[in-house]
Amino acid sequence: MSEEETGIRPGEEFARGLEDFLEALTVEAGLARNTLRSYRADLTRFASWARRRGVEGWGGVGEADVVEYLAWRRAEGLAQATLAHDLTAVRMLMRHLHGEGLCRRDPTALLDSPVLARHLPGTLTIEQVEALLAAPAGDGWLDQRDRALLEVLYACGARVAEAIGLRTDSLEPSLRVLRLFGKGSRSRIVPLGGRARAALEAWLEEGRPGLPGAAARPEVFLSVRGRPLDRTNAWRRVKAAALQAGLGTRISPHTLRHSFATHLLAAGADLRAVQEMLGHASIRTTEVYTHLDTEHVRGLHRLYHPRT
Repeated sequence: MSEEETGIRPGEEFARGLEDFLEALTVEAGLARNTLRSYRADLTRFASWARRRGVEGWGGVGEADVVEYLAWRRAEGLAQATLAHDLTAVRMLMRHLHGEGLCRRDPTALLDSPVLARHLPGTLTIEQVEALLAAPAGDGWLDQRDRALLEVLYACGARVAEAIGLRTDSLEPSLRVLRLFGKGSRSRIVPLGGRARAALEAWLEEGRPGLPGAAARPEVFLSVRGRPLDRTNAWRRVKAAALQAGLGTRISPHTLRHSFATHLLAAGADLRAVQEMLGHASIRTTEVYTHLDTEHVRGLHRLYHPRT
């Protein structure tokens, strides 16, 4: 929904941050068009309200602004679920802008959300991941690149921007670990498993050198013209592999990140270790994945507890 459709103009500073956030949601999370329209409308409404109060852009939004906006919306007689949705939209955007270094602080960090059911990330089973990773099965440069990209996304729990941001001049020679640069330029070291390492080595040694200008480019993942692979094209390649594997169209690069965390925790990995590998600033963000092993735990309880 555009400004023309809503009749609301959020201002240039607000508009730039909003478009950056919506692009990230589109490419990394693969959200449906109607969901994106809803976020745009909600955040445009908040930006217009804040602008009328004299706030110049997202960097000027304070905790009091968010609280007073929700109070204003509550005074209009809106339901608690709607208020929670409003806060969620603002919180997601501010976290994104803060993580990207576009805002000095997140004014929603200390605000409590209404007690509602949390949105749980979509994940794949281990068998579905295996099918997805096996989809680019050929020996040509495109399959080699896509296979390496998919393996890195799943093996490291990397965000798509982190994967396409990998540089040949910063790779550890044995490829046993990767240094990922996440939000706010924060870096972290993540182990790289054997199969992912083999796929990445094959791409670097066989597929990548044949692309035009590859020797002069530092980026690991390149397009057919030897240019750095961008987020949109990386997202499309994941979608293409998902279709080829018979997994439908609702798979995005973030689905592999969610599956990485879920599978580690289900196998008994320490929550703090998973937090470090995902690059989450707060353990609360990582805790969303702990729900996914609930059925396994309940099954063990039914099997072994003497009073079930």
